[in-house]
This record gives sequence, structure tokens and C-alpha cells, in this order.
Amino acid sequence: MKNFRRWLVLALAVAVIGAGTWAYWNFELRWRPKTITRNQAEIAKILEGAGWVSPGLKGPKLYMVSFRTCPDCVRFKKEEYPDLHAAGVDTRLIEIARADRNGVPKSTPAERATVAELWVNRSWALSEKWDATPVEAWTAAGIHPADGDVARTAVIEAGRQSVEDLRPLLKKNGVNFAYPLLVWWTKDGKMKACACERRETYRFVRKDLGV
Repeated sequence: MKNFRRWLVLALAVAVIGAGTWAYWNFELRWRPKTITRNQAEIAKILEGAGWVSPGLKGPKLYMVSFRTCPDCVRFKKEEYPDLHAAGVDTRLIEIARADRNGVPKSTPAERATVAELWVNRSWALSEKWDATPVEAWTAAGIHPADGDVARTAVIEAGRQSVEDLRPLLKKNGVNFAYPLLVWWTKDGKMKACACERRETYRFVRKDLGV
């Protein structure tokens, strides 16, 4: 009987520890961004060389790779940008016009025109106007088309290539590329990144950036 009780207590202890470990992983560890320890210079060069737009704030830099109709990107901008900007964080937005996949278009002419314009002329005001307009209502009026323009088509392709170049570099650091991709630096100089598709990741970004 004593042995049975001992085994029962041991089993209960193991179960409690296991449940606690799972809970810690499920609610904490799985959402933590990755610290980038490999290829930092290459990743930074790709981001800095992209056609990002920003409000020009003087605080920490937060790079965000996005496409206009990405629901998780839209949510992050809506929920997090106001507090980030209030804290002086310079949100450097890199919009991508995704390539067709298996013959299915992943971007529209208006989207390609706007992305090319953002990359070429770097207008934060244009990005805000685009985000504030329903996707179906956006016609890119007054914006030079990218389709049929060799130079602007090359800009679109450069954006797509930057994503393809980032994928393996991030993979080496345990980050699977997805939108929105966020990359930033902590106060002690560490580069961090996450494919921040879920709200559970936001608190870590805010903490690292002092928000």
C-alpha cells in the first residue's frame, strides 16, 4: 500500500510538472521572437536597402515586411502603430507586391503601381492614405503604372527578391518567413525577428522597443 501511494504521488508530481512545462511553452516560449545570431549583417543590408517608408521618428527602428491585403499586417498596423509611434519607434514599412503563384495573380495592377511608387519616392503619407482606403476602392489614381514600365517592374521584382533572399537567412535563425515579418534591435544591440502573425507576439515586440 505504501509503495502504491509513493507511485501515486510520483505520478501526480510528474503530471503537475508536465502540465506546468506545457503551459509555459504554450503561453510564453512559443510566442517569443528569435534572437538573430547568424547573418545579421546580410539581413540588415537587405532591409536597409529596401524601399521602406516611415514616419521619420528618431527612436528605435522596427522593420515590417508586409503586403497590403495581409490581414495580420493590417491588424498589427491598426493595433500597434499608434502606441509605437507615440513611443518614438520608427516603423519602417516594406510593402511587397507578391508574385503570381501557379498562374494565380497575387497582386493587382493598382497594388503593383502603389508598391513601386512607395519604393521609388518613399512617401509615408501615401502609405497611410493607401491603408486608410478600402482595398476594393483603391485605384492608384495619379500614380504611374508599374506594368509596362521596365524600371518600375524591376522595382517590384527587387521587392520580391528581397523576400526570397531573407527566407534562408532567417531560417538559419529559427524564423520561418511569414507576413508580417518584424525585425528590430533591443537596447543592448541584439537583433530580433518574428513572423508576428498572432497577437500573442506583440507584447514581446513592445517590451523590447520600450513601449
